[in-house]
Amino acid sequence: MFVLHVALQGCLRGSDVVYGLTADTGGHIRYLLDLVGASARDEAVTRIVMATRLFHGAPGPDYAVPEERIADKVGLVRLASASPGYRSKEEMHGEVESYAENLVAWIGRQPHPPDIVHAHYAEAAAVAAIVEERLGIPFVFTAHSLGRVKAAMLGEAAIRPELTRRIATEEAALARASLVVASSRDEAEVQYGSYASYDPGRVRVLPPGSDLARFSASRPHPRVDATINRFLREPDKPPLLALARPVARKNLAALVRAYGESPELQEHANLVIVAGTRDDIDALDGDMAATLRDLLVLIDRYDLYGRVAYPKTHRPDDVPAIYAYARERGGLFVNPALNEPFGLTLLEASAAGLPLVATDSGGPNDIVETCGNGLLVDPRAPASIAAACLHILTDDAFRAACVVGGARAAAAYDWDRHAARYHALLAALLARTPPLRSPRQLLICDIDNTLVGCESALATFRRWRSRQTGLAFGVATGRSFHSAMAVLEQQESPRPQVMITSVGSEIYHLDANGVTYTADAAWRAAVSDGWDREGIDTALGRLDGLVPQGPLEQRGHKLSFFGDGETAQRVRERLSQAGLTANVIHSHGRYLDVLPATASKGSAVDHVRGLYGLPERAVFVAGDSGNDVEMLRDRAQAIIVANYSDGLASHAALAHSYVARASHARGIIEGVLHFRRAVAYAASATTA
Repeated sequence: MFVLHVALQGCLRGSDVVYGLTADTGGHIRYLLDLVGASARDEAVTRIVMATRLFHGAPGPDYAVPEERIADKVGLVRLASASPGYRSKEEMHGEVESYAENLVAWIGRQPHPPDIVHAHYAEAAAVAAIVEERLGIPFVFTAHSLGRVKAAMLGEAAIRPELTRRIATEEAALARASLVVASSRDEAEVQYGSYASYDPGRVRVLPPGSDLARFSASRPHPRVDATINRFLREPDKPPLLALARPVARKNLAALVRAYGESPELQEHANLVIVAGTRDDIDALDGDMAATLRDLLVLIDRYDLYGRVAYPKTHRPDDVPAIYAYARERGGLFVNPALNEPFGLTLLEASAAGLPLVATDSGGPNDIVETCGNGLLVDPRAPASIAAACLHILTDDAFRAACVVGGARAAAAYDWDRHAARYHALLAALLARTPPLRSPRQLLICDIDNTLVGCESALATFRRWRSRQTGLAFGVATGRSFHSAMAVLEQQESPRPQVMITSVGSEIYHLDANGVTYTADAAWRAAVSDGWDREGIDTALGRLDGLVPQGPLEQRGHKLSFFGDGETAQRVRERLSQAGLTANVIHSHGRYLDVLPATASKGSAVDHVRGLYGLPERAVFVAGDSGNDVEMLRDRAQAIIVANYSDGLASHAALAHSYVARASHARGIIEGVLHFRRAVAYAASATTA
């Protein structure tokens, strides 16, 4: 497989990238280089080329070199466009047509064309769309950051023409790309969700990896220590460390305000801000000069001299030692960005042994949930940032738990694992294996603790599933579509033909290309009838014992809470008193979901059965917990796996179910075989 990456923005080269050299030379370049490095280790990938712009003059002669060999099967090509000099992302739209022409010509000179193009940022997607139109090569898209998110930060009154143009380009990219790669659920479900072209079934969450070994093994370096300590009166105090380019969206000013307005925090810690590399503030690109001046003004206003370090330069290979500096003094890492699409520095800091205080907008939600390595804060609330920092600094047990959680980052965010999922998706897009359109049977199973939870059982299920030629396979889960798909692909589950998600309130069907999914519009219309989400939310406000789950767990047709069985009953009573109809589902003793009255896993399975025109005896369902009750109750061929919870096997409404002796996915197979034998026996008895 030959993959062509198109990345027009910033100053890209194969090694020794000077991050922060321009406002656009940032994390997306690091992401691309690390992805390419991991891809090159896969034998299925035969060639990788990164295509970027060729330009002359500042920032230097390296970016006018037409070709750069990076590794045996990896190269970088620089192609000219209309303008000879460097162009910022705000100016890049003027280069699209000319660059695309040169890229098409370059592809025509290759012995074999690329199998697929991967576009990074919207203007690269505009180039890729021209290539696809001319040459028929499909493309995938990674936005890295989005114009609508920036617009929301700035406020409508501050939106400039170039931002409006960028958003329109992103809309076109989302509409055209064969697949959209997101780094986090927040990006996939919230950030992209604000676009008219948003199609959740064409977005996949693939968390980036990170080369964390050098950070977990990081050690202090005297030279690095000296560049920081020269600013500080008490250099042995724990530092609050921030490491980011000095651009407005990184919101470093909020951290300075949080520190400056909290004498208690100043008593406990120093503040260390490593904000790119500069010779002269006036020479900085974009809004970096203004951002740095704002920081200096705040430092002066709060008279923080001797307590704040802001070194002028650092080398890329100094970063592990910077983290080690903070770790050795009992410090922590702070990311106060207004939005952080992913947050590689969070993983690096965690691997180096630093607890986190991070923005609650973007990828840090996934990282902190996965690793349990810190606290999320509202980046617009300096008092909340200060309080979170103080909590970690003063609660030794909590700090220790964050450090332990951070050590899990290397396993959770691994580039080789990312590349394996990425390549599987690309290969599947190229193979275009369609789903089974006229199945003879249908199997729908829960995911957590049913399909997954035992690696060897899932491996057995994969082999068994590959032999079931007339069986359509699907899942029914409380997870959102993107959360469910991430788990299934990480576990290398067979790809479901149908996905019933968010406890049955959403249904997605596999497209003809065998990779992307389309939401079931008829089901959405059915569950919308009589659903008063706002009224229900208001009616349940401040109900004792009812605690909302995180924002990402709230869906258009699902409100999710934590609460015990008694709380679930009080929810039903409160809704009845308010004259509101809803389906209240309680599971695992603590999860409480409120859905439209017509929505459940059971009714969703029946909807899918009707679409396939299958009789009742052709449908199998399998589950393990309380949120599977309605699905199991409504189907004659219901399977309860051996590792069930919530007293499922003794539930009065599930007496007809088959309780497997095997757990997890082996229990699913056992149950299907049991019911098939029963049907075969009944048929033979009738014939006799």
